[in-house]
Amino acid sequence: MIDTKKFYINGAWVAPISDREMEVIDPSTEQVCGTIAIGNQADTDAAVAAAKAAFDDWSQTPKARRIVLLKKFLTVYQARNEEMGRAISLEMGAPIDMALTSQAESGSEHTEGLIEELEKFEFERALNDSAPNDRIIYEAIGVCALITPWNWPMNQVSLKAIAAMAAGCTMVLKPSEIAPLSSLVFADMVHEAGIPAGVFNMVNGDGAGVGSHLTSHPDVDMVSFTGSTRAGALISKNAADTVKRVALELGGKGANIVFADADEKAIERGIYHCFGNSGQSCNAPTRMLVERSFYDQAVVMAKAAAAKVQVGRATEHGNHIGPVVSELQYNKIQALIKVGIDEGANVAVGGLGKPQGLETGYFVKPTIFTDVNNDMQIAREEVFGPVLCMIPFDTEEQAIAIANDTVFGLTNYIQTQDSAKANRVARRLRSGMVQMNGTFRSAGAPFGGYKQSGNGREGGVWGLEDFLEVKSISGWSND
Repeated sequence: MIDTKKFYINGAWVAPISDREMEVIDPSTEQVCGTIAIGNQADTDAAVAAAKAAFDDWSQTPKARRIVLLKKFLTVYQARNEEMGRAISLEMGAPIDMALTSQAESGSEHTEGLIEELEKFEFERALNDSAPNDRIIYEAIGVCALITPWNWPMNQVSLKAIAAMAAGCTMVLKPSEIAPLSSLVFADMVHEAGIPAGVFNMVNGDGAGVGSHLTSHPDVDMVSFTGSTRAGALISKNAADTVKRVALELGGKGANIVFADADEKAIERGIYHCFGNSGQSCNAPTRMLVERSFYDQAVVMAKAAAAKVQVGRATEHGNHIGPVVSELQYNKIQALIKVGIDEGANVAVGGLGKPQGLETGYFVKPTIFTDVNNDMQIAREEVFGPVLCMIPFDTEEQAIAIANDTVFGLTNYIQTQDSAKANRVARRLRSGMVQMNGTFRSAGAPFGGYKQSGNGREGGVWGLEDFLEVKSISGWSND
């Protein structure tokens, strides 16, 4: 059994130097489900020192050897998928069926995809055919601080940690202190797979403590962070003095542009995508922009689709949504729903309070606001809960303008059966990703955004390259 009060440093589970502890709360019951240690500067320094000591050997390990070890890790992960899923469900409230599939399996899927990219990747290559003696070498950037969120724990841990390992980097992971149990399991999998000591290290802690220590640490060469835009800005400032590379995947306020010629499932699809994971996804389509001639009908369809969305405890099997992650998150969502009401938006579905029969636990009513305009706070701020804003538009130009009128630029969505229009609009949307007509982006596609949604890309070859430096050498001998 994993000791949740220990850290994983230099290939071993070690007692913390800090004496601080924090309770982990099951959001379905509001009961304590675990206790973790909260690290301090000394714990952070020990983990960074282990990563720094391991870097030279690991970065020079042949690609073939790294592939063998990562494949062993993948085998371990797949064998322990149920354990991982149950940890995720307990710590952040994903319904167990979703936790065992979408949540837990994202870790093995990303690992498999990154192994495939590593197998194809050329770390040394000629500049071009006319410059055969100019060599381009891709080298591991160094010691990486990986700071991950609670909403998709293994999705983000695997995208960062596996990509970093594949690139030849060593690392210190600080998972969310709200949902740390799955990362403890991940660290144990790393150990079981035989990844060399010091390559992967994990210290639990909060942003003000371990997070700040890592992002300002002189021996950390790169920070990869997923979380709020506010925290991302603070991390960038904290890392500036040591001129680290900082890769950020931050918030979103995705627009789902529904034209009058959208397919018959477009509205229902948008509702389910917005409310999935209890609305706790940065790429959720939380602003539904509907062509005015179709707007009234769309509202009726949205209400009918929302009526089918069930809310239940994480331990229950079924296709429902669970609680939001914490009391703090619940209160933030309730406050923003109240703001929407005060702003004059119409509550078509849901609203304030908890669903009937779910008075214990951090459960939120799936909520739809209609008659919203893009100047309202609920249309501009990331709610991070099951809350949708419906906004009418008159023309294609207006739809594009509304969609782009945000500080965010992560994911936008288009619904139309006119393929030329879909392509035309997609080109003009200022976001790192665009999803059209319910077609999911393929495995290995880059994930990341524009503007205050961050920088850098995760997944596929782009995720691997984020952890690499480029070295240019002249006079290379090809003998």
